[in-house]
Amino acid sequence: MTVKILVLAAFALMNIVVGLIGLRKAKSFSDYFLGGGKIGPVMTAFTYGAAYFSAVLFIGFAGKIGWEFGLSGLWIAAGNSLIGVLAVWWLMGYRIKKMSIDYGVSTLPEFLEKRYGSGLFKLYGSIMIFIFFIPYSAAVFIGLSYLFQANFNIQYGLALLFMGGFTGFYLVLGGYRSMTIIDVLFGMIMVVGATALLANVIDKAGGLAPLVTGLAAIDGKLTEVVGPPGLWPLFSLVFLTSVAPFAMPQLVQKFYAIRDRKAIKTGMIASTAFSILITGTAYFVGAATRSFLSAADAPAAFKDGRPIFDALMPVFLANVMSPSLAILMLLLILSASMSTLAALVLISSSSLAKDVYSGFINRKVSDRGLTVLMRISAVFFVCLSVLLAYYRPSSIVAILGISWGAIGSTFLGPFFWGVMSRKVNKFGAISSSLGGLATCIILYLAGQPSPQAGTIGMLVSLAANPLISAMSHSRSSGKSD
Repeated sequence: MTVKILVLAAFALMNIVVGLIGLRKAKSFSDYFLGGGKIGPVMTAFTYGAAYFSAVLFIGFAGKIGWEFGLSGLWIAAGNSLIGVLAVWWLMGYRIKKMSIDYGVSTLPEFLEKRYGSGLFKLYGSIMIFIFFIPYSAAVFIGLSYLFQANFNIQYGLALLFMGGFTGFYLVLGGYRSMTIIDVLFGMIMVVGATALLANVIDKAGGLAPLVTGLAAIDGKLTEVVGPPGLWPLFSLVFLTSVAPFAMPQLVQKFYAIRDRKAIKTGMIASTAFSILITGTAYFVGAATRSFLSAADAPAAFKDGRPIFDALMPVFLANVMSPSLAILMLLLILSASMSTLAALVLISSSSLAKDVYSGFINRKVSDRGLTVLMRISAVFFVCLSVLLAYYRPSSIVAILGISWGAIGSTFLGPFFWGVMSRKVNKFGAISSSLGGLATCIILYLAGQPSPQAGTIGMLVSLAANPLISAMSHSRSSGKSD
């Protein structure tokens, strides 16, 4: 326990030092929000991957999906890496950077305003980001709090308070530059930790073959191509977590901040390799927990004989792994989660400060005033997220599903087609956003699981923009004739 506390203290000190360095360099809003727009490929690759994956992956998804789907959860890892990372960088990376320069924008809502000529669309997008990023951040805080509870035997509320205060402190200091510096260190920790975890789990199981055989003995479907829940739930999880990154504001921002086209090519390779290792390890180890944990030997991870999905991985890492690896995994998940939280807080605070206040309330706000307001908004957002996390309204997977589903449904159609095609118009974009979001929310309220509701909403958003744009163009052409 003493070693864990000392390691955690060193980790916290490192974050504070980097935050103070960032504070000295953040002289303007551009410095604070985009690192001056000159971030290199390696930094961007690490910060993209670290923002994509967090305690949500290692605690919530690895636990629930691994336990229920078995090894077929690796399809999610493949989708995340090949679609959510490789395809996004390849198809969108340079286009996003170029359009950010051409339009002179630094946020996704600003892009919507300039691309579609609608200030109200920008306002709507800003509000949606702030609202639906709160449950996303809450899900990360929940995962971290479970992790601290399992490792330090402290109350959930106390762990949550610590993580909220610490995240707000280091991000408010230095902004994006601090985040990218620390993300390189975080990324290195994640690579070492994931490699060690994968090797350790296989070794404890007596090898890969005995592990697979053991899972098959528990339930033969755990080792099949499609796990026990079936094809549609699996497809929904792959689609939701792999396609949403095409329009997730905190990931889009990485391309606004990257240096140039050459940096995008290098970053694409590095980010994809990073993703394959991290996601593959998480879902594989999540499936392996089924062979190591039971209600008899791990009562903290079960209630009335049923698994508490958000507690499976924390208990597994704290009690099954060796003490030294448990410490490394603590740092791995902390690193991933701090980066994700920083990205979410930065984007959410910008939606209030840059898009709403500067865009509609006080267009003449000074650069210094805007940066100060960003910091205040960041604190406000963290407080709301921590409050929601305290009440734990649902499992991490369910909370993330509605957050990603709503954000993806809102922005996928307008942003993807807005970047990729000149044929879509304002009517098609707004219709696809409203239609996608309404579909997602209605299905969720009607009882559909959040990943399925989000997937259908995103499909509606993606299909509606070009279709409605073409129909509206045909009508306007017919009238003019």
